[in-house]
Amino acid sequence: MDAAVKRQDSQSLDALMLGIGEAARSAAHALATASEETKNAALRKMADAVVARTDEILAVNAEDGRAAKESGMEDAFVDRLTLTEDRIAGMAKGLRDIAALADPVGQEMASWERPNGLQISRVRVPLGVIGIIYESRPNVTSDAGGLSLKSGNAVILRGGSNALATSQAIHGALVEGLTAAGLPEAAIQLVPVTDRAAVGMMLGGLNGSVDVIVPRGGKSLVARVQEEARVPVFAHLEGICHVYVERSADLQMAKDIVLNAKMRRTGICGAAETVLVDRAIAETHLKPLIEILIDAGCEVRGDEAVQQEDDRVIAATEADWLTEYLAPVVAMKVVADQREAMDHIAAYGSQHTDAIVSGDQAAADRFLTQVDSAIVLHNASTQFADGGEFGMGAEIGIATGRFHARGPVGVEQLTTFKYVVRGSGQTRP
Repeated sequence: MDAAVKRQDSQSLDALMLGIGEAARSAAHALATASEETKNAALRKMADAVVARTDEILAVNAEDGRAAKESGMEDAFVDRLTLTEDRIAGMAKGLRDIAALADPVGQEMASWERPNGLQISRVRVPLGVIGIIYESRPNVTSDAGGLSLKSGNAVILRGGSNALATSQAIHGALVEGLTAAGLPEAAIQLVPVTDRAAVGMMLGGLNGSVDVIVPRGGKSLVARVQEEARVPVFAHLEGICHVYVERSADLQMAKDIVLNAKMRRTGICGAAETVLVDRAIAETHLKPLIEILIDAGCEVRGDEAVQQEDDRVIAATEADWLTEYLAPVVAMKVVADQREAMDHIAAYGSQHTDAIVSGDQAAADRFLTQVDSAIVLHNASTQFADGGEFGMGAEIGIATGRFHARGPVGVEQLTTFKYVVRGSGQTRP
C-alpha cells in the first residue's frame, strides 16, 4: 500500500512539474513579443501589490522565521530569511527600478554591412524559460520575477522550503501585477511543493521546457545543480570576499571600508570574509582595524602577526582562509606586499568580489587588472556587489563562472542574441 501511495505521489509530482514547464514555455512565447509598455505596467502593478500586501507578507514571514529558529537554523540563515518593512519597500523599489530600465529585448548590439550588400545585425532576444533555485532569501522571488519579466523570459521559481509561505505571499503580489497588465499568470510560477525531487526535475529540463538554471544558495546547492543539471547553468558560488589594505591606504578610509564590508550585513555573499593588511603599514593600521571590528562585535581570527596585536584575536587555521562565514567572524592576515595579497586571493578566493584600499593608482590598477574575480573594487566596500547598486534595478545572483554572464545577473544578462540579416536578392555563388 505504501509503495502504491509513493508511486501515486511521484506521478502527481511529475504531472505538476511537467505542467509548470509546459505553461512556462507557452508564456515565454507571449512574453517574447510583449511590448515594453505592457511589461513596465505589470512591474509597477507588482510593486503596488507588494506594498499593499506588506502586513500579510510580514505575518507569514514571522511564522517562517519562528519555525527556522525552532528547527535550529543558524542566525545568518534566519537573517537572510527575515523581511522587514524596509526590506519589503526595497523589493517594491527594485520592481519600479526594473521598470525604469531600458528594455533589452530587440536592442541592436552591433551591425555591419558586407561587401555583397548584406546588412547584418546582432540583436538581443530572451533566453526563454529560466529556472531559478534559491535558498532562504524570499526577496529573490520578487527580484527574479521582475528581472525575468523585463527581459522577456518566463521563470520557474523554486525557493527554499523554510521560506515557502513568504515566497508564496510575494508571488501572489507578482501574479496580481501580471493579470492587471493582461500578461499570462504562468509568466512567473512558484513551485508550490518542498519535495526535493522537484529540483531534480527542473535540473533535467522538464522535457525541454527549461533553457537555463540559476542556482542561488550555499555550496551544497550549487554543487548539486552543477553535477545534475542537463541545461546550462549560471554558477553562483560562495562569496569568499577579500579586502586588501595596501601600504598607501588612508587609515580612516581603510577602517570605514573594512567595517562596512564585514559588518553592514554579514549574511550576504558580498560580505568580506578575509582582510589582508600590508606589512609595511602593520605598525600603524593593523591594531586600529582589529579594534574597530572587535568593538563592533566581530570575532577576528588571525595569523601570528595579527594575534600579537590583540590578545582577543583567535588563532586562524588553514580552513579559515577558505570559509564563507556569513556571520560576524573575519579572518585577518598580514602579507608581505601586493604580490602576496593577490596570490592569497587567487589561492583561497571564490572569484566573487575582492577590493583594494589604496592611495597608489598604479597599485590599484594592478589589482583591478590582475585579480580574476567577477567584481573588483578600488576604495569601496565589497557590499556594493549587488545588481541594484550597479544600476540594474535588482539581480538574481552574482555569476562567478565564465559562461555567458559574469558578476551581477540583471536584465541584459538574461538575454542572448540572434543575427538578423537583410538582403536585396543576394545569392551565394
